[in-house]
Amino acid sequence: MTSSDYDPTSEGAETDFARRMSYGDYLALDAILGAQHPLSEAHDEMLFIIQHQTTELWMRLAIHELSAARRAIARDEVQPAMKMLARMSRIFEQLNGAWDVLRTMTPSEYTRFRSQLGQSSGFQSRQYRLIEFLVGNRNHAMLKPHAHDVETTRLLEGELATPSLYDEVLRLADRNGLKMPASVLARDVRETHSFNEGVLQAWRIVYEAPETHWMLYELAEKLVDFEDYFRRWRFNHVTTVERVIGFKRGTGGTGGVSYLKRMLEVELFPELWRVRTIL
Repeated sequence: MTSSDYDPTSEGAETDFARRMSYGDYLALDAILGAQHPLSEAHDEMLFIIQHQTTELWMRLAIHELSAARRAIARDEVQPAMKMLARMSRIFEQLNGAWDVLRTMTPSEYTRFRSQLGQSSGFQSRQYRLIEFLVGNRNHAMLKPHAHDVETTRLLEGELATPSLYDEVLRLADRNGLKMPASVLARDVRETHSFNEGVLQAWRIVYEAPETHWMLYELAEKLVDFEDYFRRWRFNHVTTVERVIGFKRGTGGTGGVSYLKRMLEVELFPELWRVRTIL
């Protein structure tokens, strides 16, 4: 070390971690950084693994935030929920940016290890399915890929039995004087919410006089922000898959691009999008 080298211990920095918790200890970095196990010699398989592992980590946080936001809304604690929903948009901004990295992999590079994936596919992600169920896209057919896993099936069935995020928002609106249709409030929460004209007209009241219904107006826009980013994530997924494998069938047996394009048609909060047309 030369005389010009900075020594952090001169300002009190700890450097002896024989008996103290270190950065790596706290973050369990040995487990995380030791979790990449390529099955081929292909250089780009490491990119593919890390892309999907980091996506799952961001989804872990998304579930944490969405679940807490839903609980807060059910307790009429709207301000904390809006902070969590704002964070959700930023999480999906990160997830959208990750596709740019994966798109640096060419079709030729992917074919060098694709056969190693077997039947594994992103649509089998239990965390992704949990997010879909949590925000209201409750497609029961998507329980089938998890039927072999008792614990995951229990988790997803439990989510289906719980009001979705949007269900709780509509109930909150009704509690705050924005009359929602009784049929919507009493619906079977295990099913996906369908567009309802009464809900649309209720949101119209909010959007025509936001200064009178500011809390609901702001919450509605937070939901739209989130779905906007979620839609972009879906679109980037389609574009990336088409760029890398064209219109080949996916490893999990889906139609690949055709399946993903179908997902672009899903509306999580239909009335919040359609209210713009009638203002």
